[in-house]
Amino acid sequence: MKHRRTALILAGLAALGPFSIDTYFPSFPAMAAHFGVSEMQVQSTLSFYLAALAGMNLFHGALSDSWGRRRVILVSLGVYTLSALACVVAPDFHWLLALRVIQGLAGGAGMIVSRALIRDLFVGAQAQKFMAEVTMVSGLGPAIAPVMGGWLHVWFGWRGPFVFLGLLGAMLWCACRFGLPESLPPHLRQPFHPGRLFRSYVGAMTSPAFLFSCLALGFGGGGFLLYVATAPDVAMNILGLSGTQFGWLFLPIVFGLILGSAAAGRLAGAFPPNRFVAFGFAFMGLGAALNLAVYLWFTPRVPWAVLPLGVYTFGFALAAPAITIQGLDLFPDRKGLASSLQGFAHTLIFALIAGLVAPLVYRSGLKHAAGLAVFMFLSWLAHRGYRSRAA
Repeated sequence: MKHRRTALILAGLAALGPFSIDTYFPSFPAMAAHFGVSEMQVQSTLSFYLAALAGMNLFHGALSDSWGRRRVILVSLGVYTLSALACVVAPDFHWLLALRVIQGLAGGAGMIVSRALIRDLFVGAQAQKFMAEVTMVSGLGPAIAPVMGGWLHVWFGWRGPFVFLGLLGAMLWCACRFGLPESLPPHLRQPFHPGRLFRSYVGAMTSPAFLFSCLALGFGGGGFLLYVATAPDVAMNILGLSGTQFGWLFLPIVFGLILGSAAAGRLAGAFPPNRFVAFGFAFMGLGAALNLAVYLWFTPRVPWAVLPLGVYTFGFALAAPAITIQGLDLFPDRKGLASSLQGFAHTLIFALIAGLVAPLVYRSGLKHAAGLAVFMFLSWLAHRGYRSRAA
């Protein structure tokens, strides 16, 4: 029961990121009208949030190696909650942009530190199973967030999603304060010394095997995150859905993640990790091929236009726990730092997708499908690089 409680708390921390991204999507037009800016400028609140998230992700894990996992999570959740509630009373668009940056600086601690915490508590197939369980539960976030955001906007206007994010942050702070154990005892912590920390970063970032494992995760997730970053365009302009029908886009993505994570957790230990990765890439390739076929030969309509995304995310969820643990195990004494770099790579790729790739595929379903296929191929190449270097 204690492990189940910990899993639920960690899943909530991991889901905070998707909620911070997806919940306010339906409010983009209203926010643009309220602040007197374009929708593309409102999109920049996502890009700035992701850039801040990626930058601070470099440090959350390393700080938890020195000061403990629980303390870093609690401080970050406190800052996140206050900045989310401050967005409600932002006097102009520049204030809103600055507050979203602060949210990004604080919002990634739970996701980053929770991976290191899992690796502190579990080893081998048990760690893979537990990470898959957390992914499975937290996968509900991207499905619920845009749908909930649509109704919050209908009921309370554009401020509703930010009030919800503030309340969610406060609830998670209470859950961590009273229910989350500290997994890194003081005698195993690394002294906080800037020079030593810098050398540790350099050592990790110059490890080809580790860099390839980070890129495999980042590019693999980037395939479906392209659809997350452009959700208003895909849902409203390409699929012709309303602001309260975002679930048609997100439900296949999330159910694929949940089912893939459930399969990875149930079968952990039955196959070697690389077999999970091979199965995962097979499903990702199938999903990418079906997605291209839909936009090449058919008019995009739900549900057929979104079902291939579920096949893709099923494969990604099969492969991701094994790839994550393989990367963390390269640095057993600095698992927090390794988790930080994994999260940094993943979030930086997402930020580049939101800022650079999204405008290139705007209003084109075929370009979206091609982007998914390219990211899948890059992920496969990166994992091949990891295997050759690790061997």
